[in-house]
Amino acid sequence: MKTVQKDMTSGSPMKMIFWFTFPIFIGNVFQQFYNMADAVIVGKFVGTKALAAVGSTGTIMFLINGFVIGMTAGFTVLTAQKFGAGDMKAMRKSVTGAALLSLVVGLILTVLFMVFMKPLLLLMNTPDDIFRDAYAYIMIISGGILAQMLYNLLASILRALGDSKVPLYFLILSAFLNIVLDLVFVIVFHMGAAGAAVATIISQGISGLLCLLYIARKVPVLSMVKEDWSPRKELLAVQLRIGIPMALQYSITAIGTMMVQSSLNILGSTLVAAYTAAGKIEQVVTQAYVAMGTTMATYGAQNMGAGDVPRIRQGFKACTIIGVIYSLIAAALVMTVGKYMTYLFVSDDVSLIMDSVDIYLKCVGMFFIPLTIVNVYRNGIQGLGYGLLPMTAGIAELIGRGVVALIAAQKRSYLGVCLASPAAWVLAGALLIVMYYYIMNHDMKKIFRGSSGNMDKEQ
Repeated sequence: MKTVQKDMTSGSPMKMIFWFTFPIFIGNVFQQFYNMADAVIVGKFVGTKALAAVGSTGTIMFLINGFVIGMTAGFTVLTAQKFGAGDMKAMRKSVTGAALLSLVVGLILTVLFMVFMKPLLLLMNTPDDIFRDAYAYIMIISGGILAQMLYNLLASILRALGDSKVPLYFLILSAFLNIVLDLVFVIVFHMGAAGAAVATIISQGISGLLCLLYIARKVPVLSMVKEDWSPRKELLAVQLRIGIPMALQYSITAIGTMMVQSSLNILGSTLVAAYTAAGKIEQVVTQAYVAMGTTMATYGAQNMGAGDVPRIRQGFKACTIIGVIYSLIAAALVMTVGKYMTYLFVSDDVSLIMDSVDIYLKCVGMFFIPLTIVNVYRNGIQGLGYGLLPMTAGIAELIGRGVVALIAAQKRSYLGVCLASPAAWVLAGALLIVMYYYIMNHDMKKIFRGSSGNMDKEQ
């Protein structure tokens, strides 16, 4: 494999954003295969209740994965800014700083999740008939947080340097490995949901180790010397100011989805299984939005480092157009034929849950354009160096999702549960549009008036 660092401060924004986003999208889809393979294989070979057990922990998985992804992406925003500014020494120091911070936070997260997991599952009204399997599955996932951290940090570093393809290659390899290990642990060793979790952690760890080996051998710009491992306190402070809010942004979203899961769990394991299958289908389709957000974080950070505000505007516009076009196509497919993917997850009682799967997919499909806005503008603004400000959009998401979930729980309404996320997207998207225009028309003029464009602190 040839190392490729891409400078995103020149060239056509539309073409660059599209071709940078595409491999991230494919990689995100394969990353979804980790948990999706767990759901498919467990549902097919163990049963509907085991599928519900894996699915009932989905929001906690999102909380864990989201925190890790958000934090590592935030820690490497400064890496992209320094790379865009051409300051390789500071760029390397930002990488070592991100590594040290990720190790510390990863250890803390592992302990916290493993200690408080049982009370959390009880708080979420996890049905008694699936509690044991759900607890076994998510405890193993929690114990492997550092494996997740390793891959996501190294992938974020490579993307910060403009390389979105290499992380994809290793992710595809480990996704296939996860499927093989799932089959071995679940079918051969009869380990059930716990076996699927073990397969996931092993596969994630291998993808991280492969990234580390690649960087050591093929990315000379990241060849560290002794002084690089003494990052300045000022750089660490900047990384924390951006990384922790980005991680909390995902956590706020996850808390809202946990409220939704709690409202769903009281409706019984059959609807939990339906919601799980529909959610897996949605997650594959919506990985494109996650990829666009990742692209805009890197694009915004590099061009912020270069001090090119007009190009930043062009990038937001280009990515919005790409997102709207994708949304129209994706919605048409999801709302018409998406329900038939239910056959991937269960081999019995398909007709019992397919109608419920269809309801969910129609509810979310109608609101894909607001979801575009949420991902593109939130991550793009974070890439400009704003950590706390986009969190207000996360609070709007929490309010929208939480209020609808509470009403749904009170009414015992499955339709209400399905509308919780769309409500969150609409509220957050509207706030982010206002935020973006304020930043572009007010802050950018102030920041770059008489400055070179390097930004080392939170605005």
